[in-house]
Amino acid sequence: MSLDRIELRGLRARGRHGCLPAERELGQEFVVDAVLGLDTRPAAEGDDLSRTVDYGTLAGRLVAVVEGEPVNLIETLAARLATICLEDRAVSEVEITVHKPSAPVPHPFTDVAVKIRRSRP
Repeated sequence: MSLDRIELRGLRARGRHGCLPAERELGQEFVVDAVLGLDTRPAAEGDDLSRTVDYGTLAGRLVAVVEGEPVNLIETLAARLATICLEDRAVSEVEITVHKPSAPVPHPFTDVAVKIRRSRP
């Protein structure tokens, strides 16, 4: 059986993540995409929010992580965000992409991003 998907894309929050002192001091915007794998049939059959993921609540939890304790690597940030998503028992797997569009790259670029996939053990 393949899983259904709930996609939360382009979630924006300001954080102080990075290895450089200026990144920690000034902060910058991060953009998060979360793609959740789950079975949405129980929610659809009963038209019941409690049987699926409340993506509004999830968005608030993800923003709190981005705005929270700084880390050096966006890989670490992505792992923390994936853990938050998997705390919801309805979620079997998650794909997180953390975009850092203002990364300190000394050349013209569009985006820097880390994408990870995690699943329930």
